[in-house]
Amino acid sequence: MAKFELKLPKMGESVAEATITNWVKNVGDTVEQDETVVEVATDKVDSEVPSEVAGKIVEILFQKDDVVQVGQTIAVIETEGGDDTSAPTVEVAKAAETVQKTVEVAQVTTETNFADSDKFFSPLVKNIAKEEGVSLAELESIKGTGKEGRVTKNDILDYVKNRGAQPTAAPSTVAAQPVATPVPAAAPVAKVVPVSVNGQDEIIEMDRMRKMIAHHMVQSVQTSAHVQSFIEVDVTNIVKWRNKVKATFEKRDGEKLTFTPIFMEAVAKALKDFPMMNISVDGDYIIKKKNINLGMAAALPNGNLIVPVIKNADQLNLLGMAKAVNDLAYRAKAGKLKPDDTQGGTYTVTNVGTFGSVFGTPIINQPQVGILALGAIRKVPAVIETPEGDFIGIRQKMFLSHSYDHRVVDGALGGQFVARVAYYLENFDVNREF
Repeated sequence: MAKFELKLPKMGESVAEATITNWVKNVGDTVEQDETVVEVATDKVDSEVPSEVAGKIVEILFQKDDVVQVGQTIAVIETEGGDDTSAPTVEVAKAAETVQKTVEVAQVTTETNFADSDKFFSPLVKNIAKEEGVSLAELESIKGTGKEGRVTKNDILDYVKNRGAQPTAAPSTVAAQPVATPVPAAAPVAKVVPVSVNGQDEIIEMDRMRKMIAHHMVQSVQTSAHVQSFIEVDVTNIVKWRNKVKATFEKRDGEKLTFTPIFMEAVAKALKDFPMMNISVDGDYIIKKKNINLGMAAALPNGNLIVPVIKNADQLNLLGMAKAVNDLAYRAKAGKLKPDDTQGGTYTVTNVGTFGSVFGTPIINQPQVGILALGAIRKVPAVIETPEGDFIGIRQKMFLSHSYDHRVVDGALGGQFVARVAYYLENFDVNREF
């Protein structure tokens, strides 16, 4: 028998750690190659970790809600044949981890469930809080210096340092009342579950993703001064062109041609024209992004929302854009996005017209400074100007709704940008090759 160390795989360039959310397999269970062993979560995406070998789970080194670094061994699988060369290493590692966990348990007098907080804390910050015995109430009271007011590693380390440097009178008071002290801190942690007054209302707790979305949206409104610009666009030529070529496009290239890649192409062009819309804000500094990475808001089957990112969107032709849009949309609905698929966005587009909305006022996806909502395409009567005079005709029109951060984007830039998107759409080349 040989033992194989299953490690947390690299999940993207910007992802260094993940949180264990569910063990699909337990000690003693058999597992096939490529079969899911454990489910993990990063800040935005849930992922599955498959086994690289077939065998039996003999050790699990982390528990649910533990934070694991990329490359760390999370389980040991016993396989048929070979020499047991990894066992000593695993035993030593397990022993070291056991000692470390024992120390951590000794330091924390009460178990804190940081998931109960409405605020977002990174896995690293929560891990430090657990190690240092920082309660949820204390953690929520720390003033964060990170983006969107988030508590950073330095914030919590400074808090721990200053807490330890307090006058001796304070610790003696805590020591004199070991039971009474945790009670006020624990009060906000123990959330009261709403009760149906009439006995018929259904009480549903938000899942992890919905809590994160709720927090992210509230933080965005609190961070950015939102302002909107609206413009109506005549997309009759685009509708006619797509209807004419979509069958040939799919037959030749194997991809469905929706309106989304056409709109994304126009947005990417406009961002090249107005690079100060392709920025982010960090405190008093503006970060001008080199790459144009378009976020594409996608609704999930369970009602939640996720924003996969089309990297270097300005470098794609229409076929490349269609492939990227279709791939991300499919994997989003199938729950197969990788953590890196949602990272690095510089501007976001959301299609509210999918559900029939004429226009909307979307919330900015921090730390970006703008988001464009695409309204439903409708047949409407319109004045058509010709050399022979004006007349009324039926046209295909839609609204573009542009929300932007008034801290760094004024009405002139916000309005010019959305007007440029409209220009590219209205002047679409109906004779273009795809």
